[in-house]
Amino acid sequence: MAAIATLRQLQIFLALREHGSVTAASAALYLTQPTVSMQLKNLTEKVGMTLYHQSGKHLQFTDAGLEVLKTAQEVVDSFEHLDMRLSALKGLEAGKLRIAVVSTAKYFIPHLLGEFYKLYPNVEVNFSVGNRQQVIDRMMDNQDDFYVFTYPPKEVKQLVKIKFLDNPLVAIAPEHHPLTKKKRIKLATFLELPFLLREQGSGTRYAIEQAMAKKNMQLNVRMMIESNEAIRHAVMSGLGISILSAYTLVYGEDAGLAVLPVEGLPIHSQWYLGYLDTKELSPIAQRFLDWVTTEGYKQLVKESQKVMKHKPNT
Repeated sequence: MAAIATLRQLQIFLALREHGSVTAASAALYLTQPTVSMQLKNLTEKVGMTLYHQSGKHLQFTDAGLEVLKTAQEVVDSFEHLDMRLSALKGLEAGKLRIAVVSTAKYFIPHLLGEFYKLYPNVEVNFSVGNRQQVIDRMMDNQDDFYVFTYPPKEVKQLVKIKFLDNPLVAIAPEHHPLTKKKRIKLATFLELPFLLREQGSGTRYAIEQAMAKKNMQLNVRMMIESNEAIRHAVMSGLGISILSAYTLVYGEDAGLAVLPVEGLPIHSQWYLGYLDTKELSPIAQRFLDWVTTEGYKQLVKESQKVMKHKPNT
């Protein structure tokens, strides 16, 4: 029985999903666009059904395409796991580790990966950053080994969640704002000011909206901004106030900003390391999990201590 697809075709099809277009997939794989287009055409012909539709910048996979993607991921993972197991037999600690994190986690997860890399310098890390919804989408496509959230999706029963770090969300204002002279600020007073809010799909926004809903209070939203860095600079420029993770101040630097002692804040949330129990962890992924929950925990404690000075006692 002839094979439906070659391994290279499956890799190209996965790259198409990852990067969203033939042009981007070609660049990521260091292949010419005609080569990628031809391989995708051959794959479609072998399957005998349309696999995807491209409308402008929007890429939509058919049911057949989704089935091929699922199997392609399993096949590629199997080959990578085999390579890792063979490396282990040779006494080499190598392999690929895939981690997708929400944007705020990008400030401290690299420090954790740096410590792990010292132990396993031959590990190749694929580090993806997005907002909460984008990371959930990657998880639903089974693209990574681990996912870092503050608010994991409750509906995904296969997701194993490990608590590993506190994530306080603090009130910030420009360093010379009149409220910085106050020892205690009512939440209602703070919320009267123009508020800069993260985009829909952001975990930080989700946490803020949940907290305000519980208090039956409304935000005075002036602007929605799609990154923590942009919000920090907008606050510094006097465009408004905001609530961000204290980690964005530790690693993004807090020059020009002040953390305000607002009643009812910080909002307490929690970092989780998650993985799907339906996916076999590769040898190096299992080592990472074991390390994070033992020796890596010490590094996480250090990260937590750095953030405490940005958490006002209210």
